[in-house]
Amino acid sequence: MMNGPGKSDSPVVPEKSPNNTGQPAAEGREGRGLAKGNLPQQNASRTPCRIDALSALERVRQAAAKDKKLRFTALLHHIYNRETLRTAYLRLKKEAAPGVDGETWRHYGEKLEENLQDLSERLKRGAYRAKPVRRVYIPKADGRQRPLGVMALEDKIVQRAAVEVLNAIYETDFLGFSYGFRPGRSQHKALDALYTGLLTRKVNWVLDLDIQGFFDGISHEWLVKFIEHRIADRRVVRLIQKWLRAGVLEDGKRIRVEEGTPQGGSASPLLANVYLHYVFDLWVQAWRRKQAHGDVIVVRFADDIVVGFHSKADAEQFRAELTERMRKFNLELHPEKTRLLEFGPFAINDRQKRGEGKPETFNFLGFTHICVKKRSNGMYTVLRQTIRKRLQAKLNEVKAELQRRMHDPIPEVGQWLGSVVGGHFRYYGVPMNNPALDVFRFQVVRHWYRTLLRRSQKGRIPLDRLRRLVARWLPMVRPYHPYPLRRMGVIT
Repeated sequence: MMNGPGKSDSPVVPEKSPNNTGQPAAEGREGRGLAKGNLPQQNASRTPCRIDALSALERVRQAAAKDKKLRFTALLHHIYNRETLRTAYLRLKKEAAPGVDGETWRHYGEKLEENLQDLSERLKRGAYRAKPVRRVYIPKADGRQRPLGVMALEDKIVQRAAVEVLNAIYETDFLGFSYGFRPGRSQHKALDALYTGLLTRKVNWVLDLDIQGFFDGISHEWLVKFIEHRIADRRVVRLIQKWLRAGVLEDGKRIRVEEGTPQGGSASPLLANVYLHYVFDLWVQAWRRKQAHGDVIVVRFADDIVVGFHSKADAEQFRAELTERMRKFNLELHPEKTRLLEFGPFAINDRQKRGEGKPETFNFLGFTHICVKKRSNGMYTVLRQTIRKRLQAKLNEVKAELQRRMHDPIPEVGQWLGSVVGGHFRYYGVPMNNPALDVFRFQVVRHWYRTLLRRSQKGRIPLDRLRRLVARWLPMVRPYHPYPLRRMGVIT
């Protein structure tokens, strides 16, 4: 299954699995001795099941964690395992739009076992072919269009199964300041880490990084090289290359893609994390240890990166060297959106002395981060508010949907509005952001009131009735998240 440093990188030729053996069947099949630390008994049943799959991936994870230079030579059988494919299928969104093949989740499930058996056999003998990705565009908060890829259903299944296997390896490699699209990590954990770093470390300057067209700029050649640092199973590498080379279907025309990964697939976030792990994470870890003259904090969520520095000289040197580093790997920092700003406990007073006004702000994961002083004691803190463009974009969506639902029963509309407002509060309900939450709720009520007026023959709605509707369906404003220092204290 795996080779260590100095051993051959070629895949191990599978041998016939012994029927009566005292060692795990997977190890016997892969033609190697009992791994160190494994108990001398068969720990996988002869009938494939979810427990067996988990046990096999746990052994992969333990081996990856034990030796960071280990290269895995036999992984494909974990991917084409029927139970792994079935689990991947069940975790897909049931109502997702179909890809170029027109296959839906429900139709595929009518003959699920037969379809999974066929898919498993094609993966096993190398006959599986990735289909081109159907490209669609969704509007962004700033008015631009974000390209997304809608994949064929079987490609989604195989990608999700492959990610399940590869995560067992790469989750032992990825560094602590990487939060994007990883199991057990979320946007709020990244936000908490940034807030805690800004308040507890000596940070006076913040570098807000923006990688221009990151997902479209990933070099396939470099990505495959990075994958091969850990994956020596050529069948798995070829599987990834099939996804990269599948191309894009746009306006009925197939476009071959020489670089980039289509956003929308299960594998795309993992491949992006692998790429930045080698291009950015390992490099910045070494730079912080060897070249920095003061504190350096790093928080990365996919391609959204914030780096804090003690000194301006460190920040400027870091930016210059990172620019050259990115170019080497076919990436570019956005010249306008990448900003170095003074931010920290001394920024307010220092800028006032120089007559430069309030400290600049930066955006990260939906929140504008503002350098302020507490009213109670004048101490420095970080205020996080909902980005105004995000707030307004969401309100525009609510307004348009209310107009579409104008003649629906009021309880249905109220239930939908309650879910929208509740979801907004659950994400943006951080300490000290209540004013932005109040604005959102007030504007939702206002849009609902105008919609009710338009459907009323009398042209008016009694305010008492409106208050009853709002009290019944819309949740009240409250913080849903504790202070980051409190939550990070529990975690660490």
